[in-house]
Amino acid sequence: MVAQRTDNEILADMAEGTDRQQDVTYQAPVGCVDLRAFDDDGNSYDIHACHDCLPWHAEVVVIEGDILVREWHAVGCPQFQQLIQD
Repeated sequence: MVAQRTDNEILADMAEGTDRQQDVTYQAPVGCVDLRAFDDDGNSYDIHACHDCLPWHAEVVVIEGDILVREWHAVGCPQFQQLIQD
């Protein structure tokens, strides 16, 4: 399980001068990843907010008939980095 951080903890880390690659504030550059919305049995996946970056948000998109969840994260977010490596 990923440790959840509060907005104040994230902002405090940023105030200490962490580098741009670890920028997870509202001004951070963002990237997205498309995830399946349903498992093989047709059950929907739960969506939980990312507690590691402030600009996280999600949207539902349809691409070539597939329903996907597009998650947006700060590029420096550890969860985003893990998702794009998988």
